[in-house]
Amino acid sequence: MSSTYDLYKSLTKFPLGDRLFSLGFTRRAPYFRTIRPRVVELRPHYAEVRLPDRKAVHNHIGTVHAIAVCNGLEAAMGMLAEATTPKGWRWLPKGMEVSYVAKATSNLVCVAESSQDDWDAAPDVPVKVYAKRDDGTVVVEGVIHLWVTEKPAT
Repeated sequence: MSSTYDLYKSLTKFPLGDRLFSLGFTRRAPYFRTIRPRVVELRPHYAEVRLPDRKAVHNHIGTVHAIAVCNGLEAAMGMLAEATTPKGWRWLPKGMEVSYVAKATSNLVCVAESSQDDWDAAPDVPVKVYAKRDDGTVVVEGVIHLWVTEKPAT
């Protein structure tokens, strides 16, 4: 369990703690600020990030841009990795395979899921990701591949 996950658990005990954690998350990883993610659930092997539907992330047809959705999926995967990676180990994203299956016409929930079996197969760890609209329709689905290894001795 990482210090990131410990911080999430301690902050979410308080009102608006998830929002404070999410703000800190985007300060630490500023490339996520453009999508304004809110981490709404985090535990080992599962993360859920809310992505608001805003004009700033729309494409030319007025839907949430596919790459903004991928950014939300990567944020969810990063949170899952932080909550799941054992102490003394590190993770790096290796690649992402996604399919755009429906238009993103509302707020989105970006989810990342894995299993202990996935992590037992390290160093190559697949993380299932998907984003769904408010009505439950999946708009993007795929896999983000992680490289998970022991930290080198210092």
